[in-house]
Amino acid sequence: MAGATPRSADPAPRAVQTVTVSQDDGDLRLDRWFRQRFPGLTHGRLEKLLRTGQVRVDGKRAKAAQRLEPGQTVRIPPLDEAAAQAPVLRAPMPLKAEKVEGLAAELKRAILLIDDDVIVLNKPSGLATQGGGKVKAHVDGLLDHLQFDAKERPRLIHRLDQETSGVLLIGRTAKATRRLSEAFRERATRKEYWAVTVGVPQPHQGRIDLALARSPNNVGRVVEDGDEEGQRAITDYSVVEAAVRHAAFVAMWPVTGRTHQLRLHMAALGTPILGDGKYGAGKAAIAGAELPRQLHLHARRLVLPHPARGTIDVTAPLPPHMTTTFRYFDFDPKAKPEGPED
Repeated sequence: MAGATPRSADPAPRAVQTVTVSQDDGDLRLDRWFRQRFPGLTHGRLEKLLRTGQVRVDGKRAKAAQRLEPGQTVRIPPLDEAAAQAPVLRAPMPLKAEKVEGLAAELKRAILLIDDDVIVLNKPSGLATQGGGKVKAHVDGLLDHLQFDAKERPRLIHRLDQETSGVLLIGRTAKATRRLSEAFRERATRKEYWAVTVGVPQPHQGRIDLALARSPNNVGRVVEDGDEEGQRAITDYSVVEAAVRHAAFVAMWPVTGRTHQLRLHMAALGTPILGDGKYGAGKAAIAGAELPRQLHLHARRLVLPHPARGTIDVTAPLPPHMTTTFRYFDFDPKAKPEGPED
């Protein structure tokens, strides 16, 4: 499924043009405005056009990160045809057609909410959000199958780890995607995750404030780091139920959104998430318990402003492997944990 030219892409101008910013494009960054119309125009080339004053907004020099306003005019210098051609952003998924169709059908069944602006999925555990490396199947490569009757291809708003299941938000229009993405950047979202930990976190309720940084010895891993290079990471958590000292049903509300933040924070307490071999190693299993070996981390609920009206408030049912484990420990899957903002 190679990337297609966006609907909003215009032919590259062979002479100077002046284009008025529409209502729908209001508050869009200048570089993203250009990317929509000229997907083949590289960021480096756009920066050069800006530095040399060939691109202007209302007759004045501008910067790539400048926010546009409806009614403003953008000067577009002559560009070649290549600027209007979309690069191949998504290589064809290296899977057999029947496999792709099966995954697409699974995602359609996983839809929790759909309207003109958004799609909310209950992402299955084991399915990556985006491609990369040896990943063959991923949600981003299947979004053409979720376009339905919309004029634009859907866009990812955020990501979940491949082994993490739960609420995944997708924008159906550029305008909706922009507003939803801003809600994430401005932390106007409330995210609740459920996990099963090996051992019971102490204290039973609190806030974890530990900086995270890339490990110099293990590319792609995250480690605790208290020095200036670490990024501050904050997680509120609460033990909902405990099975003696063996395991706990823990609810978590990440304040920041660092890579693998919840997994590392639970491991830092000495109670890694069940099935998390990356950060829990041999401690991420319960001796003598015949339980699924998958990661027991689930994006349970997401609350944020709807891009057009009201509020999005979606809860994702537990995946099969966590349902099995909840049943094993007699944890309540209908529990309603009270977070710090309740």
